Amino acid sequence: MMEALDGNAVAGQLFDVFGIELTSAIGTCGSCGAIGHVAEFAVYLRAPGTVARCRSCGSVLMVVTTIRGVNCIDLGGLADFRMP
Repeated sequence: MMEALDGNAVAGQLFDVFGIELTSAIGTCGSCGAIGHVAEFAVYLRAPGTVARCRSCGSVLMVVTTIRGVNCIDLGGLADFRMP
């Protein structure tokens, strides 16, 4: 079983995509409604891509991958995402 890191582990990849530091951004889980900072997400680096999960219910909140040198992000698990 992989050990979860905190959301700081995905900070560099998010900076590459959005161009700003996002660990203080606030996300709302689309499954359970839990609200938390990106820094509080449970992050797994060895999945296919980097996967961030909700600490409350375990649902996938975001996936960050690099495909042919292009960083791609899926925020489909978030009901709301507020940047600082």
